[in-house]
Amino acid sequence: MNWLAVFVGGGLGSLCRYGVARILEPYALKFPWATILANLLASTLLGILMAAVLKSNLQSTWRLLWMVGFCGGFSTFSTFTAETFLFFEQGQWLYGLGNILLSLTICLLGFYLGFKIVGN
Repeated sequence: MNWLAVFVGGGLGSLCRYGVARILEPYALKFPWATILANLLASTLLGILMAAVLKSNLQSTWRLLWMVGFCGGFSTFSTFTAETFLFFEQGQWLYGLGNILLSLTICLLGFYLGFKIVGN
C-alpha cells in the first residue's frame, strides 16, 4: 500500500502546485514567482515534516504520503533542498556545494537537450 500513499500524495501535491500557478496567473508576472513560491512552500513543509519525523514515530505510510508524495508532487526541489541541508548539517560542505552545482548544471543541461530534441 506504500505505492498508493505516494500516488495520492503526489496527486495532491501536483494539484497544489497547479493551484499556486493559477492564483498568480492573472498578475502576468515576468519572473517565475509561482514556481519559486511552490518550491519554497514544499521545501518548508518537507523541513517541518523531517523535523517532526525525527522527534516522533510517524508511521511510514504517512511519511510516504506527505514527504515523498505530496512534497515530491508539489516540488522535487524540496527533496533537493532537504538532501543539501543534510549535507551541510553533517558538515559535508563539499558534498552540499557539489550537489547544488551538479544538480543545477545537469538539470539545465537536461532541459536544454530536451528542448532542442523537440525543437523550437
